[in-house]
Amino acid sequence: MSAPAWEYGVSLYSYTGEFGVTKTLDDVIEDVADLGATGLEILGEAHVEDYPNPPAAWVDAWFARNERLGLTPTCYGSWIDTRRFPGRDITEDEAVEQLELDLRLAATLGFRYLRPKLGVVTADLEPHPVWETATERVLELAAEKDVVICPEIHWPSVIRSKVVDDYLAFIDRTGTEHFGLLMDTGVFQKSMHGRRGGTPMRMGNGGGRPPITPVVPVSDLEDVLDKVVHVQAKFYCVDDDLQDHYIPWAEFLEVLHRREWRGYLSSEYEGDYATGRAADQLRRQHALLRSLSATL
Repeated sequence: MSAPAWEYGVSLYSYTGEFGVTKTLDDVIEDVADLGATGLEILGEAHVEDYPNPPAAWVDAWFARNERLGLTPTCYGSWIDTRRFPGRDITEDEAVEQLELDLRLAATLGFRYLRPKLGVVTADLEPHPVWETATERVLELAAEKDVVICPEIHWPSVIRSKVVDDYLAFIDRTGTEHFGLLMDTGVFQKSMHGRRGGTPMRMGNGGGRPPITPVVPVSDLEDVLDKVVHVQAKFYCVDDDLQDHYIPWAEFLEVLHRREWRGYLSSEYEGDYATGRAADQLRRQHALLRSLSATL
């Protein structure tokens, strides 16, 4: 079998504790390049100057910086806020307008994937029903811009769920090549990280009150991997021995390698946001992932 085909990137969400406080956009992007990553994931509203209409000079600087640092835009994060307006849900037309806006901006900035964060209606993150009709209405624009829309499979959703089944059914029904899945590796966490201790959910075998989210076996990834276009390599802590006690990376990478998955592992740090912590943890995670990949 050939060497692993994936590449390594970073989501700028990882720097949440410092971006705009101790670090500028230039600072965090320089740090991404310094740790050896080649993929760059952003959040539109957070990281684009004067969103949704960045100045031409900012766009020019965006491309010049990426070229200088050898970075490729990977996934653009957007929001379809179904509770944007007090007293009512967002309408289908309003959802379409937001999707179209972000598709165009993502394409302008050179992104291949668009992750729409959707308002949810259940505890396991089933999206508001407007997602389906609104998404179908923008598929033509997505094809024109060659941007793949990929909603995130995020804990406490599980792979074998109505959430994922509905996305897969949408792909089958429309026959589109511009809709896929974004897999967040937090789905496979084996235990809860302390930073999330305030959540009303727990982990276990499913059911119960408060809700108990099942521990998802990595083998479930096999069911959907052919529809996964991007991976957010979510993690919470890598220790001094370069061990991650929450995410089963060896199992996860083995499935990707055996199935010859191609794409970006986009690191998304979501642990302690103390100053300097993200930069250190990202380097630890990349060292861990690269060392495991070398054994495949």
